[in-house]
This record gives sequence, structure tokens and C-alpha cells, in this order.
Amino acid sequence: MRRPSPSTIVSLVVIAATLVGTALIFATGGDKPTNIFDWLLPVIACCAVLLRERYPVGTLIVVMVTVGAYYRYAGLDGPLGILPFVSLYTAADRGHLTAAIAIGAASLLGMGLGELGGVRHVENTLFLMLAGWEVAAVAFGGVTRSRRAYLRAVEQRALEAEHSKEEEARRRASEERLRIARELHDVLGQNISMINVQASAALHGLKKRPEDAETALRTIKDSSKETLRELRTTLGVLRQVDEDAPTTPADSLARVEALVAASGLEVRTELSGPLDAVPTEVDLAAARIVREALANVSRHSGTTQATLTISNASGNIMIRVEDDGPGATYDEGSGFGLQGMRERAMALGGTLEAGSRPEGGFRVVARLPLNLPSNGAG
Repeated sequence: MRRPSPSTIVSLVVIAATLVGTALIFATGGDKPTNIFDWLLPVIACCAVLLRERYPVGTLIVVMVTVGAYYRYAGLDGPLGILPFVSLYTAADRGHLTAAIAIGAASLLGMGLGELGGVRHVENTLFLMLAGWEVAAVAFGGVTRSRRAYLRAVEQRALEAEHSKEEEARRRASEERLRIARELHDVLGQNISMINVQASAALHGLKKRPEDAETALRTIKDSSKETLRELRTTLGVLRQVDEDAPTTPADSLARVEALVAASGLEVRTELSGPLDAVPTEVDLAAARIVREALANVSRHSGTTQATLTISNASGNIMIRVEDDGPGATYDEGSGFGLQGMRERAMALGGTLEAGSRPEGGFRVVARLPLNLPSNGAG
């Protein structure tokens, strides 16, 4: 069963007090003359109070008129005087402050004009007291409405702040997943691809050139060891556990020879400009792009030769990786390598272009600015 609201309970209590008070006046009135207004007008006023939440202004008008008529024409003075204050409060509390002030002022004016006749019904002190109570009722209704609006605004701001916090957490989680995906693809994917290439070479050389097979198997051993180390590091980050820091240095342009050697390709390297004082973010992104671009040559180009050019000029790191292979196996790729390289470049405010060369083969060109974007930070 649905419980009545606090407002309904207040209305019922006020109505009960009014009707009980009116009945007591009847019982103790003695020989005072009475008429139909003594019981009809209290019933009308109490019925109107029941509708004060739904029709606050209409209720206020009915109550004011009914109470004014009651004290002028009824034979007894019952406790109907409480109903105008409740109606004034309700009208102001429901946002009809102007109507409450206007109707309250009109009731006081009518009372004052009525007292100008020969018979005084209200003493001056009582009149001032009634005026003060009406003002208090209107003011209290306005205050409760303002407080309720303030609490709603605070709650709304709290909800918006919580929503913004959740959105920020989801955004950070998405960026972290993307970063981990790039790391897995760039490092683990490249190493596993190298293991596959070297395993194929070892199988091919077992019969014809055993010494080449031994070299390929040693490369597989080293690559698999590096892959396991990278995998352990990545899983440690995901689990958020304390593990020993990696003992091998991170990829860097200062170790470009190691990147070239790890590719298993014959790479002609051309370096120009200082590459040992590059910002960490740019240095890591550049090294990852070099690693992935060479890995793509190994996987997809159909050749074992490539050209790598890295220059530091005009405030940018320029990277160019080219091959002249037929690209016979390129259609086996997923395209995530190029996507990851492009995302790394764009994250630093740079660009990356990749495509076939007119003279044959494939080309990757990346531009990474040395002055990192501020992302709107002040």
C-alpha cells in the first residue's frame, strides 16, 4: 500500500485541527446565534486545502475568499484563520511567489478596509500580527523552494562530475588498451615474425648449407628470448605487480644498429643530424616505427634488402624506409602495423605516409616533430 506524502499528512492534520476546533466552538458557543455559513464555509475551505499541491493558486484564492466571508458572516469565530497561512506557504513553495504576495496583500487590504466601518473586529496589534504571519508564510515558502532548487543543482553537479569522472576513466582505459596493443604488435609481433622467417631459412638450409641453418637457429633462440622478456614485462604491467625492471635498454634511435640487426635484413642505413638528444616520447615512437617498418619489409616485401634513412633537421625527425621487393606476400598482413605506426606519429603531432613506389617496392615516410603538442594544457 502506498504511503501518503508528507504534504498530504500536513493537509490532513490541518483539516482535522480546523474541523475539531469548529466543532468545539459549536459545542461551547452557548446561546450565540449561528447560520449556514458556520458549517458550510469551513467545509469548503478544508476541501480546497486538500487540492493545494495540485492547484496552489486556485486553493489560495478559494481559501482567502472563504475565510474572509466566514469571519464576516458566520455567527461563531472558528479556527479557520490557520488555513490562509498554509495556502500562502504552498503557493510560494510551488513557485507562485508573485501570486502569493499579491493575494496576501489584497487580503490584508480588504481586512483593513473592512475595519474602517463602525464595528472593529480586529485590534491593531492583531492586525499587525496577522500581516507578519502572512509575510512569514510567503517568505518561508520561497526559502524552501530555493533550498530545494539548490539541492537539486548540487545533486545534478555531483552526477555530472561523476559522469565526467567515469568518462575520463573509460577514455584513459581505452588509450591504455590501444597503447598495449601497439606494444604487443610492434615488439612481440615483430619478434615472432622474425622467428618464423628464420625458421623457414633454417629448414631450407639444413640440406644445402648447414652453417646458415645454425645461424638461423641462433637468431631464433635470441629472438624467442627477447619475445619472452617483452611478454613478461607487458603482462607484469597488466597485472600491476612489482617486478624487476628490464635489464635490456629500450628501443632508441641511439641503438638503431641493434634495430637493424634484429630485423634480419640487409639494410643500407643513412643517418644525419644529432639523434642522441631526442625527447623520450619522440625517440621511442621513432624507434618503434623503424622496427615495425623493417618488420613489414621482412614479412611482406618478398626481398631481404631495404634502405633506412633517418635525419634530424628543421625541428623534425624524418624516417624513410624503402624496399624494392615485389610485395608478393603483402596481402597476408592485417594492416594493424601501418595503423599503429600512423597512430604513434599522429599522437606526437606528426604524419606518416605509406604506399607503393612508382619504381617498384614499398615506402614508409614518417615525420615526428621535436616540439611536442601541449594538448591544450596551460
